[in-house]
Amino acid sequence: MSLLDVRELDVRHGLLHAVRGVSVAVEGGGTVALVGANGAGKSTLLRTIAGGHRPSHGSIFFDGVDVTRVPAHKRVGLGIGLVPEGRHLFLSLTVEENLRVAARPGYWTVERVLDAFPLLADRRRSRAVNLSGGERQATAIGRTLMANPRLLLLDEVSLGLAPVAVDDVYRSLQTVIEQGTTVLLVEQDLGRAMGIAQRVICMLEGRLVLEGTADELTRERVTEAYFGLGRVVA
Repeated sequence: MSLLDVRELDVRHGLLHAVRGVSVAVEGGGTVALVGANGAGKSTLLRTIAGGHRPSHGSIFFDGVDVTRVPAHKRVGLGIGLVPEGRHLFLSLTVEENLRVAARPGYWTVERVLDAFPLLADRRRSRAVNLSGGERQATAIGRTLMANPRLLLLDEVSLGLAPVAVDDVYRSLQTVIEQGTTVLLVEQDLGRAMGIAQRVICMLEGRLVLEGTADELTRERVTEAYFGLGRVVA
């Protein structure tokens, strides 16, 4: 049984049909990258899985339990954690205080997060307002890990970061994945997505247009699906 099972999901923002009949399954311990152009529906899908949007049709099962109508805060308790686009840290708090805000019992502690994200090791007592973009992203991911999720949803991991910061964050993400956390991430950078994920899913105009393992999909094929070029069969 898949840890996450999204079935025929439709999500609307008023008249905008943002997600159209999407079905996605994520196995426990797997890493899946969701790619696509701006406006493809990727972030909406992630937020709906986390409970931030209510679907107009379809269902979401987590570990065999229907969570479609379960509020977002209760999904956190079940083991679904979202790192939203924009990070949304408490800027007046220190790195360590931001981490402790979300703490729940489990493997991930402050010390383990700081070990996994070395760029934060010397910044634990620095206020979030004084952090670089990469440090803020690492703190945001670490804060979500402190809730000890079984499924980690990452929205736009590398957005707005310098290349060196992206390198640091992705090295730390590899540590998180090796620890066994199931990851579903949204990423604009195809190279990064295909380098870290076992499976890649491409969305276009709210629909899934391509899906496969990172080994079997070529960058050219994903690029064609990304921009809607040619005929791509999901």
